[in-house]
Amino acid sequence: MNSFKSSCASRLFGKFASKEFCSVLQNMINKIYVKLMKVDLREHADTDRYSSLNELFTRALRVPREFEPNEDEFISPCDAFISECGEITDQKALQIKGYSYSVRNLLGYYILKQEKDRLIAGNYLNFYLSPKDYHRYHAPCDMRIKKAVHIPGKLYPVNFTWLKKIPELFIENERVILECYTNDEKLFYMVFVGALNVGKMEFIFDHNIKTNAKSGKEEFYMYDNLYLQKGDELGRFEMGSTIVMFFEKNMVELLCSKNKTIRFTELIAKKG
Repeated sequence: MNSFKSSCASRLFGKFASKEFCSVLQNMINKIYVKLMKVDLREHADTDRYSSLNELFTRALRVPREFEPNEDEFISPCDAFISECGEITDQKALQIKGYSYSVRNLLGYYILKQEKDRLIAGNYLNFYLSPKDYHRYHAPCDMRIKKAVHIPGKLYPVNFTWLKKIPELFIENERVILECYTNDEKLFYMVFVGALNVGKMEFIFDHNIKTNAKSGKEEFYMYDNLYLQKGDELGRFEMGSTIVMFFEKNMVELLCSKNKTIRFTELIAKKG
């Protein structure tokens, strides 16, 4: 599948997923999707409450999950599968075992060199969200967002088959990068990677960030006093995708391991 076909497929699927069919047909579509993808709706509304497939993808939690407010601990920003994690070595991180990419290239030109340098020998985590997962993402700690960068790109699938097929796939795909700081000014990044059938990545703090658009123009956004508390909603994927987190050197000790399923609010790291 080439990049043009994947982009067209994502836009067409996005139109279908956003369309509101009559209630009987829509509920049937929703039930088929839940059964095929093995979606667990125990924390969410039933299938008949969603007026489109996209509403089902981006479903909210009926009851907020609880977590410890400890400032020294980071929680998972999403429900996902941890495909890789570890230390950034030679300024590279792994997509999956044996397939690495340049952290600097992933972050792009709008992230300054001195900020990238803070990540040398730091840590990283890859969160893969499958089509069955809860698709909203949240703040992993009390944090300040200083900058957002939108880098248009391709929309290759991000499953294991494609991660092995395309070198540096994360760099090929469309992505949004958030430059974040803790209360003690430690630096970390959250990178939201688009994928096949991800019509949009939404960010509730700034609706000017338009993904899967036709302009193809790289954009960046600066913020003053944009603070979020741990657990606050950041936005949502429309379908499954990947989030990558990077932490500056000696900032954290990872408390999770690769090839494990994790849920939003579970611990992923503590301050080092």
